[in-house]
Amino acid sequence: MGVRIYKPTSAGRRNMSGSTFEEITKQKPEKSLLSPLRKSGGRNNYGRITTRHRGGGVRRAYRQIDFKRNKIGMSAVVAAIEYDPNRSSRIALLNYSDGEKRYIIAPTGLKVGDKVMSGPEAEIRLGCALPLKLIPLGTEVHNVELQQGRGGVMVRSAGTSAQLIAKEGDYATLRMPSGETRMIHINCMATIGQVGNIDHQNVRLGKAGRKRWLGRRPEVRGSAMNPRDHPHGGGEGRAPRGMPPKTKWGKPARGVRTRHNPRTDRFIVRRRTK
Repeated sequence: MGVRIYKPTSAGRRNMSGSTFEEITKQKPEKSLLSPLRKSGGRNNYGRITTRHRGGGVRRAYRQIDFKRNKIGMSAVVAAIEYDPNRSSRIALLNYSDGEKRYIIAPTGLKVGDKVMSGPEAEIRLGCALPLKLIPLGTEVHNVELQQGRGGVMVRSAGTSAQLIAKEGDYATLRMPSGETRMIHINCMATIGQVGNIDHQNVRLGKAGRKRWLGRRPEVRGSAMNPRDHPHGGGEGRAPRGMPPKTKWGKPARGVRTRHNPRTDRFIVRRRTK
């Protein structure tokens, strides 16, 4: 897993880099695990834009990932490491002993031929999924459940991992990649290891066209607009904001809290911000 720096053969190539894909062992995905993926273009069910700068992009098929890891006590062999266009991490194709095939998020160091298992009987080994109560303190985990049986919803992007730092009563304490420390029920499942494709954050797109392939449309700076179109707009030359940065609709652009869930506040031991 490395980053390839391109030679500046053109203006678009000058600041471009990409993944080496050296860990990929299979080019075409497993057909039985594909499903169609429709794009919304940032529109809701009324056809109104709710998320700006979305649209276009290369057509993709969705890979059905096993986030639940609910084949308890059944061993599987890693058949291939594949590229997934829908996420930053790589995915691993598992062949279970009963003949079923499933995709999981591939942790760093997982190789073809490795054996993995999920459930209380599983070993503390890379790619195995266990309840938090059976995982030793200090272990790095990913694909962590918030509610028992729901499937992993946290720590799934490339290069991330959470560290198990304490267990007390019915809850385990994890240090999340954001720096937040929170409690999770000890019966929730987590997978051993750090998510692969660590160098994903070092890749530079290099040109606007490559951003369009990902389905991201152009953004216009507020300072380039008129005063009626944006709070930062207007002025002679490049004018300073003269105010804390705002969105197009006058709301604080950064540093404002949007989370409001008093029901789960008691599980957060230490927030990621002061």
